[in-house]
Amino acid sequence: MIAAVPRPDVKVHRFPQVDYIEGSAKPFKQIDIATHWLGKARDYKSVDGPLLDVKDITMKFLTKDAWISKNRQYFTALDKVSFDIHAGETFGLVGESGSGKSTMARVITGLYHPAGGTAHFAGQELTSLKDKKQVLTMRRQMQMIFQDPFSSLNSRMRVRDIVAEPIKFHKLASTNSEVNQIVDDLLEHVGLGVAAAAKFPHEFSGGQRQRISIARALATRPRFLVCDEPTSALDVSIQAQILNLLKDLQDELGLTMLFISHDLAVIRQMCNRTGVMRHGQLLEVADTEDLFDNPQHAYTKELLSLMPSMEGLSRQNLEEELA
Repeated sequence: MIAAVPRPDVKVHRFPQVDYIEGSAKPFKQIDIATHWLGKARDYKSVDGPLLDVKDITMKFLTKDAWISKNRQYFTALDKVSFDIHAGETFGLVGESGSGKSTMARVITGLYHPAGGTAHFAGQELTSLKDKKQVLTMRRQMQMIFQDPFSSLNSRMRVRDIVAEPIKFHKLASTNSEVNQIVDDLLEHVGLGVAAAAKFPHEFSGGQRQRISIARALATRPRFLVCDEPTSALDVSIQAQILNLLKDLQDELGLTMLFISHDLAVIRQMCNRTGVMRHGQLLEVADTEDLFDNPQHAYTKELLSLMPSMEGLSRQNLEEELA
């Protein structure tokens, strides 16, 4: 269990796992993306520059209504936030609870409409989309994995129907038998097996439910995943399995990810670049290793100083264990 805790002092390629904790999870299987259905219909145009470009996004929530507009009171959740994410990159957002990380994710995915600023994805401005076809195309390319896998799944639906819903909505299969085959493939691919399709979410553990959420997110063959604290509700052993799965899927499918977490150690292991948020503002953006080795902002230094020490596990012992 201790070995599965993400290292805050050194970056490793894979997380050590306690395999017997969730014995029903099968190993990740590599596939030939050129012939497998996951690689089909991914006719996304290449982009010059960042895949996602966020400029001066501002988000306000009404806290006190009034007939006269000047008397209304607002809470500013995001205050002119700007960053970009390049294709194939994992960009991390870290900060304390209430810093605006999840709000930013919901603005990008279209769940919130910002009060100001712009967000461009694959050259398309997201905040002004009105054409239904364009909206559906963007939704298909961008999928979200939520923090709590149980509340994000419909408890009255079987797993097969949960995973099949986005396939049917975006009309990615021509027959029901093809839909069922895709669902079976996905469940196998995330390590659950086809038998899981007939069950309900409450019949699974937390880690298994998050695998269902990942399978559902992959069902549209996206190019961009928003992971909103996807492992914070899991114990460290299951967290390691899910994070390794996300790493494998990114390598295999060439996914781009926005990874949100309050756990600095997880951010260090998962992200190429990281932004630090506080009170709705983006204080610092840097390559993840540079951020940990040479933080510039006083708040970043304070966050790093609060990370638990792992002095009992030396780098040499870790490297020998993972060799």
